[in-house]
Amino acid sequence: MIGVKCLFVVIALYGVSADWWEHEVFYQIYPRSFADSDGDGVGDLIGIKQRLGHIKDAGINSTWISPIFKSPMVDFGYDISDFTQIYSEFGTVDDFKELSDEAARLGIRLIMDFVPNHTSDQHEWFQLSLNRTEGYEDFYVWVNGTLDSEGNLQPPNNWISNFGNGAWTYDEGRGQFYLHQFSPKQPDLNMRNPKVLQALKDVMKFWLDIGVSGFRVDAIPFFYEDIELRDEPRTYDPTATPNDYKYLNHIYTLNQPETYDLIYEWREFLDNYSRETDNVTRIMMTEAYADIQETVLYYGDGERKGAHLTFNFFLLTDLNINSTAYDFMFTINKWISYLPVQYVSNWVVGNHDNPRVGSRMGAERIDGINMLVMFLPGVGVTYYGEEIGMLDGYVSWEDTKDPIGLTAGPQKYQAVSRDIERTPFQWDDSKNAGFSKGNSTWLPVASNYKTLNLKAEKEASQSHYKIYQQLIELRKITTMKEGELIVKALNKNVLTALRYLPGHESYVYVFNIGANTELVDLSHYVEIQNQLEVVLTSVDASLPKGTQVSKQFNVGPYEAYILEVSPATTA
Repeated sequence: MIGVKCLFVVIALYGVSADWWEHEVFYQIYPRSFADSDGDGVGDLIGIKQRLGHIKDAGINSTWISPIFKSPMVDFGYDISDFTQIYSEFGTVDDFKELSDEAARLGIRLIMDFVPNHTSDQHEWFQLSLNRTEGYEDFYVWVNGTLDSEGNLQPPNNWISNFGNGAWTYDEGRGQFYLHQFSPKQPDLNMRNPKVLQALKDVMKFWLDIGVSGFRVDAIPFFYEDIELRDEPRTYDPTATPNDYKYLNHIYTLNQPETYDLIYEWREFLDNYSRETDNVTRIMMTEAYADIQETVLYYGDGERKGAHLTFNFFLLTDLNINSTAYDFMFTINKWISYLPVQYVSNWVVGNHDNPRVGSRMGAERIDGINMLVMFLPGVGVTYYGEEIGMLDGYVSWEDTKDPIGLTAGPQKYQAVSRDIERTPFQWDDSKNAGFSKGNSTWLPVASNYKTLNLKAEKEASQSHYKIYQQLIELRKITTMKEGELIVKALNKNVLTALRYLPGHESYVYVFNIGANTELVDLSHYVEIQNQLEVVLTSVDASLPKGTQVSKQFNVGPYEAYILEVSPATTA
């Protein structure tokens, strides 16, 4: 085996039998924006059912759906008023069962988005807790306030909500403050109450019995808070105001030790459910924006199993349009270096909370980044629309719906609103991009839909979508499933990677992230002995598929390639 060198990391992946999910691409559907079946301008479950063929045609076998539960929609489904009912604009539980049946017929697994940290203030549990109903008194985090020097009642500490302003709201009827790490309309559940934990397990079992293949668990780091309610220290960020979330260093409200124990407990619950039913794995995917050590710990602690995968957001959070190939290499290798070998990697470059890849990294880099995600080992994650290279849409202040944007106000909303990455899917060049037959849509369709849409990309000789389909096929090759990985930045503009497995074809990824032509020299890879053949390219690349190249060749601005090396030329 090749040793670890200072500029790259080698990882061994072969020889292990894989479970169904370990090489999957999970396709995230934001239900409000995927497909509207009834013309009300809002996407729905029947719309998803009608468009499942697209997911299958793309080559994807697993999809996870952002929250669809009954909700007042203060935070567009992340404020849940009933975990076992469906939001009326999305449909009904029977509609979900229809969707589940059709997905099963097509061989597509459904993963449900689960939001256990908090509920809506309209949830029956919260209403019962407000009234101190027996059994529900401590379902939420209730505390007494403190009196200031002038005798005014104040919150118990300085904690700040993610949506800005304080994290505590006083209820006159109960005479106490309740915690909300998001909107005041989203009170935090008390995870230290065993009755709460049992209620949440009951919710999971309800949907497992209907047929979901697992859960993507939202907002994991917020599950527990410091039991002593200590003030959090300042970050000393000169741009932060006292009401900004980034004003404080959240050492007492994020990633507390009990959080990991709960994730390990839920993994045991899912494993037991599988054993007691059909022995098919039900997976748990966790969302945690945390440092690398905290993130990896959600997988397990060496003795106990945790999430099957916890999202690796570092390609999303640590890289931007100004990042160099060295930055890419460092970010990839950082993840691989910290992840214990028994766990499965995953790679995320977009979701409903962050600007789209093409808008964040540059539209000319879309193919190169999609190719990178699919080339790396483990699980890939695709946010709806990334397969066709959708860009952020423009949303005016008058059309703004995101509560974070609304809280920021008309002068600042564009910097923080998440609406721009949530605009409707662009199916074709017809009215509303084929998303809805209604007169209006909940968010405006991006203005470029006439030329950037799935129909056009299917008809084009080359397109982001056709490249995406080929990438899904490439991932089925044994080397891509089981082979080792080496990542090297050849200079600040050229990122390369090698996947190899003894006795099989090897594959090389080359991406010029810069605006100038670069001479690429793959001689640094001692594993490559002779010529290579281009098997996949970015749109309009100068070297067509089938081209034979030596270890030295020119790569044009923003071009990306995947090349094959035959077994005879591999060490």
